[in-house]
Amino acid sequence: MPKKILIIEDERSLREALVDILRLKNFQTLSAKNGKDGVRIALREHPELILLDLIMPKMDGMAAFKKIREDIWGEKVPIIILTNLNITHEQFVADAITHKSTYYLIKSDWKLHDIVKKIEEIFAE
Repeated sequence: MPKKILIIEDERSLREALVDILRLKNFQTLSAKNGKDGVRIALREHPELILLDLIMPKMDGMAAFKKIREDIWGEKVPIIILTNLNITHEQFVADAITHKSTYYLIKSDWKLHDIVKKIEEIFAE
């Protein structure tokens, strides 16, 4: 059975590109264009991994991240924060540590195939 990955990303072109490349790699994909929908889908579908943008409408990624981590299932699901922000803000760092972010990737530093490679590494652990 293919691993299920949820992509929570408001940038349509990136969201669709991630869905396409992950499907080619035989992953089952779910997607959401904002944090509120992403939390709802995550808690209903229980994907094995979540790719999460931070800056989104309706509910930002950090609020979505915290909501997912409040759930018993959500405490352990690997979450990759994928953002354009190069954040050094103390509160963000504290939140990411407290709520156990699996990885924090800067979009401009990573190509799609690199993201897929990171996902494959996580599932191989």
